[in-house]
Amino acid sequence: MTMDRRQFGAHALAFAAVLPTGNQALAQSPTVPPPAWEEAVAKILKGTQPVPGKGLVLDIPEIAENGNTVPFTLVAESPMTEADHIRALHVISTGNPQPGVATFKFTPESGKASVSSRMRLGRTQDVIVIAELSDGRFMQAKRNVKVTIGGCGG
Repeated sequence: MTMDRRQFGAHALAFAAVLPTGNQALAQSPTVPPPAWEEAVAKILKGTQPVPGKGLVLDIPEIAENGNTVPFTLVAESPMTEADHIRALHVISTGNPQPGVATFKFTPESGKASVSSRMRLGRTQDVIVIAELSDGRFMQAKRNVKVTIGGCGG
């Protein structure tokens, strides 16, 4: 059996009409998991929303020439009393294979909630810090960090 160009075109159009488009297939598929960083944030927040606040500072370079050692400093303002203190600072990266960078825990005896360290960032991404307060609330800060490759941009 041979087909001419018109017959082939008619069959191809009929076949294409019965196939779902990519967008429809994704919209109907409930099995697409959220990104790992979203799951990590949801696990920390436990269904709550972070409160707005200027008491959480994430100091990290906007451009990191070497993603292997990106310095950062976290400071969360708190009286650090038994009734009102920072319990933990959680650091999440949105582009690394393992989003949980670090969790730093504090007690009122810590005196202040601040820490400086370094992290590895595999590519340009957002870094999210979530402060867990003693009353069960959360504060959040986010910063985009551009990781360059060999100082040439990337």
